Amino acid sequence: MIFDKCSNCGKECKKHAKGMCTTCYKKLVWKPKIKNCPRCKRDLPLHAKGLCNGCYNSVYHLENAKYHNYRKYHNIDPLLYRQITKFCLICGFDKVVDLHHLDKNKKNNSERNMIGLCPNHHKMLHTLKYRDEIMNQIKEKLNNK
Repeated sequence: MIFDKCSNCGKECKKHAKGMCTTCYKKLVWKPKIKNCPRCKRDLPLHAKGLCNGCYNSVYHLENAKYHNYRKYHNIDPLLYRQITKFCLICGFDKVVDLHHLDKNKKNNSERNMIGLCPNHHKMLHTLKYRDEIMNQIKEKLNNK
């Protein structure tokens, strides 16, 4: 190892490049390569896997956060949660699907107790005016399975 004085800060340290220590080199000389992110189409420094920092975190770390929340709040396996909330049992809507417990006990996480409902039908189920109508539709769909 070659220890010498940094040409910028004057500290005794291991030389990196251009006569500077690593810290000074990164601050003054090194510039990240600006490339086009294939996901968001913006010109930003790429982080990993060819994506900018924001896209990388949303793609790779958001899934881990979702799995953690399934376990923490619903105490069920993420694959089972995904299977149940694949589509609304009543209308078949598949973009946003909530988890509903049939016996209204959120600690009872048996597969037969949970169904997926779109936000509209889930709200209607918890509204007294529409509860009987929605429950009849759910029973009809479950009997046809």
